[in-house]
Amino acid sequence: MTVELGDRVKDRITGLAGIAVGKTDWLFGCRRIVIQPEEAKEGKPAEMFHADEPQLVVVLRGVMAPETVRAAPQPTTGGPRPPAERRLDPPPR
Repeated sequence: MTVELGDRVKDRITGLAGIAVGKTDWLFGCRRIVIQPEEAKEGKPAEMFHADEPQLVVVLRGVMAPETVRAAPQPTTGGPRPPAERRLDPPPR
């Protein structure tokens, strides 16, 4: 079963659980999932951890909907400008 971003997952080995917030594909076929725990430790957010996809169990699908990637707004240049014109050389004296 493939893990999708936004799924609540649990690591079979460590028992840690959280929301899948990222995934990476490695050169030799390994897919690693970045998991953000939902609970806090000592009043601070718990650190994210990585796990191989096959060792994860999907607890609940679609807990969070991933946002679509939006392109950064392009800066405005003020519009097109007329081409530069060369001034005539002054007459010789």
